[in-house]
Amino acid sequence: MKRIYIIAAFALLAASCGNQGRKTGTGTAAAPAEEPVPNVEVTVATSRDVSQESVYSSSVEAYATNNIMPQQGGRIRKINVEVGDFVAKGQILAEMDRLQLDQLKLQIQNDEIEYARLKGLYEQGGVSQSDFEAAELGFKVRKSNYANLEENTILRSPISGFVTARNFDKGDMFAMTAPLFTVQQVTPVKLLVGISESEYTKVKKGDVVSLTVDALPGRTFTGKVQRLYPTINPMTHTFNAEVTVPNTDRALRPGMFARVKVIFGVDRHIVLPDQAIVKQEGTGQRFVYLVNEDHTVSYIPVGIGRHMGAEYEVTEGIPEGATVVVKGQAALRDGVKVNILSK
Repeated sequence: MKRIYIIAAFALLAASCGNQGRKTGTGTAAAPAEEPVPNVEVTVATSRDVSQESVYSSSVEAYATNNIMPQQGGRIRKINVEVGDFVAKGQILAEMDRLQLDQLKLQIQNDEIEYARLKGLYEQGGVSQSDFEAAELGFKVRKSNYANLEENTILRSPISGFVTARNFDKGDMFAMTAPLFTVQQVTPVKLLVGISESEYTKVKKGDVVSLTVDALPGRTFTGKVQRLYPTINPMTHTFNAEVTVPNTDRALRPGMFARVKVIFGVDRHIVLPDQAIVKQEGTGQRFVYLVNEDHTVSYIPVGIGRHMGAEYEVTEGIPEGATVVVKGQAALRDGVKVNILSK
């Protein structure tokens, strides 16, 4: 009997210890803790007109470049301008040796007298028509030769612009190895802009563009598309658009590096804060988290257009009016429930 009482006492003690363990939470039957609900901030996707534009790199070029030299060699008699001088159209830049020019001028003066005498005789019937016409032709040929020789003896600038090169000095014997001068027209200037072939149908002659140059910070210049090149470069898949800029103050100079902004029109697209756009690691894919009616989120890939300050243009992927997460994406995954803090 004593053994039965002792076994019963041990059984009651073991049951008491088990119940105590469940009450204090030290037993194996404790309930699992619930996963916390992430807090997020959201915005509503709205659409607006977005200017479609791209920025391209280019270099300023002279509108025209003239290499000035005579048609034949000779002694350089006089130099009138230096590199950096601005010259007007028709201004005398240099003079070559005038010996042949002066000799031909004297001959023409004599021919004028002879031509006038023969003309009078011809009108009176004292000279045959063939003799008079031969004399007249010879006189006209010598006048033409004189004009050509004068043009190659007294060298004038065919354009207004800056002298950018002078390769000979006064007294040098010009040997036609290089031009005497190079003159570049800078009013206006031009730029060849390589535009992506995907925009070929969007660019038209007369389109207005804007540009900036690193050499003149804070200034923006306006130009127009003067002509479009008809072929696509198969290596770069771009085509050239020639842009002219008036440059009336001659601030732009050939060789300056420029950034040209070309506007292709206006499209209406969703615009979101850039905080809402998440880039997928290891890829170029962008996505957003949309909040559903049951407060769960969905992972949605999107197409991205322009980055405008603190905003992105979204070209595809989400409808207008959708609720998009802008803060708190780090704790999210597809299908998780969220707590919206603000909207």
